[in-house]
Amino acid sequence: MRYIVFSLLFSFLSYAQTTVEKIEDQWVLKVDGEPFEIKGVTWGYDKDVANYDSYFKDLQYLGVNTLRLWATGENTPVLMDKAHAHGMKVMVGIWMRHGRPGMEDDDSFNYLTDKKGIEDQYNNAIEVVNKYKDHPATLTWGIGNEVYLNMATDEEKLVYSKLLERVCSAIKKIDANHPISSTEAWTFGMDWWSKYVPSLDIYGLNAYGAGANFLQEEMEKRYIDKPYIVTEFGVMGEWDATEDKNGIKIEPNDTQKYDAIAKGYKDWITNKSNCLGVYVFHYSDGKDFGGVWLMTHFNGSYRPQYWAIRDAYIGNKPENFVPEITNLSLPDKALGSGEWVTVGLETSDKENETLDVSFAYNHRVGSRRYRNQILPLNHRGNANDGFEIQLPKVNGSIKVYAMVKDSYNNLGIASSSIVVQDAIASANKFLVPKVELPFYVYKDDIEMPYFPSAYMGNYNALEIDMNHTREKHSGKTSMLIHYKERSGWYGIGLVDPANDWGDILGGYDISGAKTFSFWAKSDFGGVSAKIGFGLIGKDKTYPDSAIEAKEIPLDSKWRKFTIKLKKSDLSCIRSGFVLFANAYGSPHKIYIDDIVFE
Repeated sequence: MRYIVFSLLFSFLSYAQTTVEKIEDQWVLKVDGEPFEIKGVTWGYDKDVANYDSYFKDLQYLGVNTLRLWATGENTPVLMDKAHAHGMKVMVGIWMRHGRPGMEDDDSFNYLTDKKGIEDQYNNAIEVVNKYKDHPATLTWGIGNEVYLNMATDEEKLVYSKLLERVCSAIKKIDANHPISSTEAWTFGMDWWSKYVPSLDIYGLNAYGAGANFLQEEMEKRYIDKPYIVTEFGVMGEWDATEDKNGIKIEPNDTQKYDAIAKGYKDWITNKSNCLGVYVFHYSDGKDFGGVWLMTHFNGSYRPQYWAIRDAYIGNKPENFVPEITNLSLPDKALGSGEWVTVGLETSDKENETLDVSFAYNHRVGSRRYRNQILPLNHRGNANDGFEIQLPKVNGSIKVYAMVKDSYNNLGIASSSIVVQDAIASANKFLVPKVELPFYVYKDDIEMPYFPSAYMGNYNALEIDMNHTREKHSGKTSMLIHYKERSGWYGIGLVDPANDWGDILGGYDISGAKTFSFWAKSDFGGVSAKIGFGLIGKDKTYPDSAIEAKEIPLDSKWRKFTIKLKKSDLSCIRSGFVLFANAYGSPHKIYIDDIVFE
């Protein structure tokens, strides 16, 4: 037998040692000397800490033995402890920044010029490793996700490759007990890794559908003999789908979604000698376009992917089968918005349960948030007499979903398309999500709609804490803006999308709001700031539809400030909060809370 072992040094400070070995022609991952086949999922419940135990029990039921994280955060210590308590391992993610706005993370990072940013990433990686290298749940390190895919030039890719090798080689000196992987889409990283990142132990490859079957072949073409993990896997994605007659990408049906995982696991993954296992994307509760296509749950209901994981990992069929939509048909012509149209719908259910039927639509244009929305459709009728849906007030092709739910909380979904005509909607220049009022820009326990990424002036002297706990008007937190110098000016904007200055469509339609208000104070009297919303001017491709702000004196008392919006065009507000201030000869702190349009 011929053995190649990557991690031989055992540290008594470590609770578990992971090694990668080649035995004959088969790569094997081992934990404390015992083979460990990765039967994983990507993790989507980071913020729901209160229910971690329930999720881990559910994952055990599915046969899952490991989770993949893209990055670490404030809840990771609890997650790691819970994973260990339930006998699971974790691929600990180390996030690396993407190079282009408008791509996956809406980030804008220049690897050619931002030396400080590169050092920050390096230091963060080392910090993560030092924090979790001795945790018994740690299985491997997973550095970056699809960074090469999200870069524009080879020059940037080369700089990133050298950073990645620097990080990997440093980790090896710190932690000899866990192999290192990095993740890329399909084969986009292979050539760069093989040439510039020799310290990588494992290649992490995101592949969907039958593409997973060809990963080893692609490595062999390049004469690369490395173990790999399929770090994201599921049914064929939208990026590979063909369009129907209305220009809508054809989504795989529920049976195809089930089979891609249940059968694909055996046919495309476990039969490959270089493959150490797979993380199925995505153990999460989706509520948008991607949720329907790829996730294990949608609006709290079980999807075929959920049961397929169990079939793949332990060979058990569903306890209760997802109801099936055997036919969904719509009129083959363009119709006006507001019209009622007949839907051809045929369903079946193995358990013959009573099915609850609903309809929704997706308009795959506009901003990222707009085009990802799944919005309900008015409908009438029943299974015996047939159904009709009312077309929404949009213009263009829409994707229509039929959804059938059984009493076990299984949800079957099918989709088709139709063209809708609406003259008023066709004049809308910027398609962004319409919000319900009141609409909070900042408040406890909300998913932040805007990102604190627009820094101006002397921003190097600026410290922002979005979860400050000591001084707050209500709830548990407030926003702290701390300027640390005695001179100069600064600005901060909460924007959508993040890191954008008007080149990418984003924001929200807040039409109907009458006021914009917030609570504010400073750490002492005499501080003044110009506060409001709107930042991007008409000289940009995608501006704010309104810019409103006023100069406000602040002192150590919480006060409410209000801007009336009677004449403001709120159809596309992409900068939900903006603040400008001067130092006035002294450092200062400003606290903001409860920012709301209503």
